[in-house]
Amino acid sequence: MAETDGFVREPHGPDPDEDGAPAGGDHRIDIAGDASGTVIAGNHNVVIDAHGSTVNLLPPQERPRPVRRERVALVPRRQPEPVGREADLEELEDALRGHGVVQLWGPPGVGKSTLLRHAARSLEPGPDGVLFLNGAHREPEDLAQEIFEACYEAPGYAPTGPELRRLMTGIEVTVYVDDAELTPERLRLLADAAPDATFVFASRERSLLGESADLELRGLARAAGLGLLERELRHGMPEAQYAVAVELCEVALGRPLLLLRAAGLARLDTSGEIRLPRAAEIDGLLPLLFDRLDTAALKTLHLLATLRDADVGPEHVGALCDVPDPAAVCGRLAGLGLVTATERGYRSVADVLPEVRRRFAEPVAVDRLCDHFARWATLATTTPAQVADHGRALEVVAEMAERRGRPDLAVRVARAVSPFLAESLRFGVWGRLLDQGQNAARQAGDTTARAYFTHEKAIRCLMVGRRVVAAVLLAEAVVLWRQLGDNEGVDAALNAQQYTPPTPEAPPLGESPAPGADPGADPGADPGPVTGPEPATTTPDPVTTGPGTGADPGYDPGADPGYDPGGSAGYDQAGAPGTDSGWGWADQGASAAHPATAPNAATQPGADFGAGQGANPWTVPNPAADPASHVAAHSSGAAGAGGAAAGGGAVAATATTAFWASLIAVVVGAVAALAIGVAVYQDLASENRTPPSSASGPSDGSSGGPSDELAGVWKNEKGQLFLITKTGEGSYSLGWGGSCGKTSTHEVTGGSGSYRGTVPVWDESSCGKRVGDVVLSIDVSSDGSSAAVDVAEPAGAEWECRTCESRTWTRPS
Repeated sequence: MAETDGFVREPHGPDPDEDGAPAGGDHRIDIAGDASGTVIAGNHNVVIDAHGSTVNLLPPQERPRPVRRERVALVPRRQPEPVGREADLEELEDALRGHGVVQLWGPPGVGKSTLLRHAARSLEPGPDGVLFLNGAHREPEDLAQEIFEACYEAPGYAPTGPELRRLMTGIEVTVYVDDAELTPERLRLLADAAPDATFVFASRERSLLGESADLELRGLARAAGLGLLERELRHGMPEAQYAVAVELCEVALGRPLLLLRAAGLARLDTSGEIRLPRAAEIDGLLPLLFDRLDTAALKTLHLLATLRDADVGPEHVGALCDVPDPAAVCGRLAGLGLVTATERGYRSVADVLPEVRRRFAEPVAVDRLCDHFARWATLATTTPAQVADHGRALEVVAEMAERRGRPDLAVRVARAVSPFLAESLRFGVWGRLLDQGQNAARQAGDTTARAYFTHEKAIRCLMVGRRVVAAVLLAEAVVLWRQLGDNEGVDAALNAQQYTPPTPEAPPLGESPAPGADPGADPGADPGPVTGPEPATTTPDPVTTGPGTGADPGYDPGADPGYDPGGSAGYDQAGAPGTDSGWGWADQGASAAHPATAPNAATQPGADFGAGQGANPWTVPNPAADPASHVAAHSSGAAGAGGAAAGGGAVAATATTAFWASLIAVVVGAVAALAIGVAVYQDLASENRTPPSSASGPSDGSSGGPSDELAGVWKNEKGQLFLITKTGEGSYSLGWGGSCGKTSTHEVTGGSGSYRGTVPVWDESSCGKRVGDVVLSIDVSSDGSSAAVDVAEPAGAEWECRTCESRTWTRPS
């Protein structure tokens, strides 16, 4: 078979087992409605429609037959050879010979991406070829799917985890992954998906201690730094500038990014002479460079800064910035060290964001962004792969819309791209956009969109093997479709329900599920097309990403003084993105999902691909937004409405009640109960997802930081688990479930170790009447390891609370 770096899109014939049954299980997904195409994943034939998906069994004879490619060559774009990295390249080559996993790490701006790209093109590939991938904001299973697609001709097919490992066994490819800012567990998941491949991960931190060959990349030596400056100056180094160049190399610590900027500033000097900036000006290179940029370049930087750490194709820069030759403009900015060129487009360098925000009072108008991306996604020329490649940009745009008080725009974007993300088989980014769309639909009061996103989340759960969670979401979807009078949606949801397992029987009141039980797992079921535990598909926290202060004020390039190249004054390199209140960027949210403070020029001058991605992209979301807890928040309503519905609707609603009862641990009292976050936490634990803790900071990515003493998981003396999520400065979200099956989230506020809140009390005899509230007090110890918790009746209450007492919470080990 000829060497190829593309993917064939034709369907393939059957490959039944000896008994004729599909091995490992497969799903077939036909994308219909506003999209088209056929993909396969899991145990069912799923027809994904822009209105709502349907499910049917896949006959054995329709099972795909992946055809292995003879050789793989998926290499990065050509670039200038790195200067002074001969020894580093030789060391990397030696490491590849003796290790299955190599980790290349170093600070931002040191040149990891440049070296990795050069290695992918110049070093001897594995016996079966070489692949280069960008891991920024991508889940291990999405990367594993991309590796599979590069190694096999199997259009529209996502194998299950075990099937993927079986197919990849024996394939000896070298896989280079840039921006691999993943936890050690997720790096292992990715490596395990291709057991005989050799992986090279580039990241800012060393994380695979003792499990890989670790190569630290340092700054360039003086001679190499001078060589880089001379190459970038393009006309040679004037003798009079040699001493200045030596000082620059020393103060820049040999970081190529700063040297690129210094050379770029010299090239742009208006005097016509080559004059390098002085070493004392190293902290102020960015404003000096900005002063020399033309309007097209400034507009481009404005857009990329608005989209934060997202890769953006040049065609979007051209359309949104009205730039005739966007690729050339982006290329010039990359040459100046202001943007980063990736395989998917261009991205703003992290430490550039504060300077952009200082010059522009507002981000690019969110309504303009949403309209552009929603229209682009549905063009006949736009492929599902292109939509998936811009997943991060779509997430950022949807978050902006919610913060600006326009959840309707977020709904529009998420609904436009959902079918195409499904067809792309990138289930991680698809799940995140579904969560965002569902959250925005609730904010907007859009029941139709809410029904759609709930339905599609259920179908996605079926596709990745989480069939019990799918059953609950489908039950909720049935209720929502019935409320809308949408018989097509009802039929689709009821049809899908037949492929979900029966829900487990409810334990007696007061009993918890077995320790370690997975509330979403189906014992013995197909694990779905994933390489390991499914990552959390996080919904933005409703406080930090909710409605802003009104509609976006718009965008007028002609009136915006920020486009004046000479209009700069002052510069704060250490300013943190998103904290410059008063400039209109505070709700743009750079510090919410992926905190990225501009580095200090003395210790971390510059930034590279990995900037802004240090946080685990799958931290635990707000309980109100987590898929399992969202099920809990609506299960009672689904049961009530479903009980009154005919046929399968009643069955679905009954299943919902039984499922939730089997998940929530109930503290039984006369009328008051406090059983917080049990199902949510066990669902997270079953998937090896990292819960928030005092060590890792708040799960929503807000500015609580490592010192936050309340956010995280707690446990009482009875072993019950409580999940608290930081939602804002001094405010927290507390999920709770009571003996009547009522579930909701309530606010806890405070600081300095003392927090207060209220939780509702229901009449246990009828389970339908709220009789009042109990007062919850939480006092955290000085070291943050324990908390004294008191539940008390309010003064003058006419009911008795027999469970109001003092208890001690600790953080589970």
